[in-house]
Amino acid sequence: MKSPKNPDIELLLAGELRDPHRVLGAHPAGKGTRITTFKPGAQSVRLLVGDKEAATLDRLHPSGLFEKVVDGTVKDYRLEVTYESGTSVERDPYSFRPTVGDMDLHFAGEGLHRRLYRAMGAQIRRHQNVEGVGFAVWAPNARSVRLVGDFNAWDGRRHPMRALGSSGIWELFVPGLSTGTLYKFEILTAQGHLVVKTDPFAFGTEAPPGTASIVYASQYRWGDEEWVSRRDSANPYTSPMSVYELHLGSWRRTGDGERLSYAEIGPLLADYCTEMGFTHVQLMPVAEHPYGGSWGYQVSHYFAPTARYGTPDDFRGLVDTLHQAGIGIIVDWVPAHFPKDSWGLARFDGSALYEHDDPRKGEHPDWGTLVFNFGRNEVRNFLISSALYWIEEFHLDGLRVDAVASMIYLDYSRKEGEWVPNVHGGRENLEAIDFLKQFNATVYDEHPGLVTVAEESTAWPGVSKPVHAGGLGFGFKWNMGWMHDTLEFFTKDPIYRSHHHGELTFSFVYAWGENYVLPLSHDEVVHGKRSLLGRMPGDTWQRLANLRSLFGYMWAHPGKQLLFMGGEIAQEAEWNHEQSIDWHLLADAGHAGVQRLVADLNKIYLEVPALWQRDFSPDGFSWIDANDAENSVLSFLRRSDDDVQQLACICNLTPMVRSGYRIGLPTKGTWRELLNSDAEAYGGSGVGNPGRVEAEAFPWHGYDYSAVVTLPPLGVLWLLG
Repeated sequence: MKSPKNPDIELLLAGELRDPHRVLGAHPAGKGTRITTFKPGAQSVRLLVGDKEAATLDRLHPSGLFEKVVDGTVKDYRLEVTYESGTSVERDPYSFRPTVGDMDLHFAGEGLHRRLYRAMGAQIRRHQNVEGVGFAVWAPNARSVRLVGDFNAWDGRRHPMRALGSSGIWELFVPGLSTGTLYKFEILTAQGHLVVKTDPFAFGTEAPPGTASIVYASQYRWGDEEWVSRRDSANPYTSPMSVYELHLGSWRRTGDGERLSYAEIGPLLADYCTEMGFTHVQLMPVAEHPYGGSWGYQVSHYFAPTARYGTPDDFRGLVDTLHQAGIGIIVDWVPAHFPKDSWGLARFDGSALYEHDDPRKGEHPDWGTLVFNFGRNEVRNFLISSALYWIEEFHLDGLRVDAVASMIYLDYSRKEGEWVPNVHGGRENLEAIDFLKQFNATVYDEHPGLVTVAEESTAWPGVSKPVHAGGLGFGFKWNMGWMHDTLEFFTKDPIYRSHHHGELTFSFVYAWGENYVLPLSHDEVVHGKRSLLGRMPGDTWQRLANLRSLFGYMWAHPGKQLLFMGGEIAQEAEWNHEQSIDWHLLADAGHAGVQRLVADLNKIYLEVPALWQRDFSPDGFSWIDANDAENSVLSFLRRSDDDVQQLACICNLTPMVRSGYRIGLPTKGTWRELLNSDAEAYGGSGVGNPGRVEAEAFPWHGYDYSAVVTLPPLGVLWLLG
């Protein structure tokens, strides 16, 4: 047996042939057909045409190269391969044309392939009338790429992939594979190092600590058509939106402390949100991530829900369950950074492919992660395709983008000399800004009824302005200033609050500059910040009363509201992602009262359009009195469309009962007391008004009418005219 001198075969045996299909498979040989296959470890290979043996292939090389020239034209054939462990009959992967078309390659290279996920990764398909899986991966600087998995004993020599022209995409169709197959890519870098990587486009993954990608195709049948139709015809800006944020792994757990599955969480969450009156849930990142302590914010797989809680179709079931209960779902999506794990996106083909090579642009000093190279067409395409995948494949109602500030500033959390200015010498990351605009424009072009939400912590102008109007194009922006100032105020002992009154009123100066969401999120109840209840001053009664007042003020403030799980039950401890929130606290009347208040706030909120129809118009708001700092009282009006409905919110933020307090009102007659956060049902003292107040023709606070009211201690009143 002589070693072949054909250069292509030598490259094949060395694992460096960029087009193995040029050697392997069936090729014309005079009047016959040459069949060549590479089966390392095989003892023999027989050619089967139809049901009959056509030939036994000759061994050309001891490593497992077999070949035979047979008479006539052979197209449809199988190989019977005998190993020491047994014999298998298989179709030859090298007898198939590419599964990725020229148009896919063109638009991928231009960065304009919005649904690149339909071409890349592992696609279960019928190709040339044969069932199997087409694999495709982008690795432009690799010397070669091989497919490894449980189907080939993780031996990459058996399945080398072909490079498709100059696209940087490698492809291989493997007949006979299906859902559940584990796989990775074995990449020979330009430097000659062999690295094994998971699929960036994987639709399924092993549960951590496993890292293999899994071939997956959904079999789920949706039942949320009514919800989707209603959502698509609604205007989210003039509709109610009360958001319950949660972490799937620690919202509820079993009695033994075990995590619940997607299938278990769905019905429980739908029932709870229905009972509590929340219109939406917002899930902290669901995409697969290797480190649970990152809470999902260090994403390793941008197309696969984490396998910690079940399959991708199990997650679809959770979404469907919420939708059929009338509850929308927003999911955190993280294009700001990704982890450095050796099997992930980092230096994917041996080069800085998804990230910047220069650590001054490519690494996050705070999180020890890598920054996407937003100036690269293929990277933008990858991320936008990911966004559309989550929206379309999982029927999401919105995406919330984390850490936008870290994306748009080149000097974010960096000292002088640790960052690279843009082409104009500035600190703005022009490439990231263009990406965010492209992301938002694409989402709203494809799905106008959805929402995108930015967590942007600076005063960047126009975050929630449309791209065509010069903005970043998000639908909503988290109001981090409101959150900081409000919590700072409520942390103060009431005796000092008169000196901090401006912290509570300042948000109204800029309340209509963006489409704001008011967030009391997970970030505010970890890392030594204490729980919301833990921040409140005073004895137990005052702490609970303060928390109820905070919620009463928050739900009446212009903007949509978001509350992290546990806040609604007055969680005592900081959030711990390794355990359930403390549901046992509801055995205490004070904690149960806070939960009842939140449910009533949501119920009234949904019934009173004045609280949401004109959130983003100053015409829907007016002060009654912003300046009573001496008494720590502030009061304002919310109005529905055409002023049909008006709601007065009066906040008394000291423990003193204020009897005979006159409040200006725009209309005469009875104003119903819709809400009193000091009601006994909520654990309060029961001080207030007998369900109504009467406005008389007595000018006050610049209004023609006024009413004398009793303000409860550390209490918020809602009056409806």
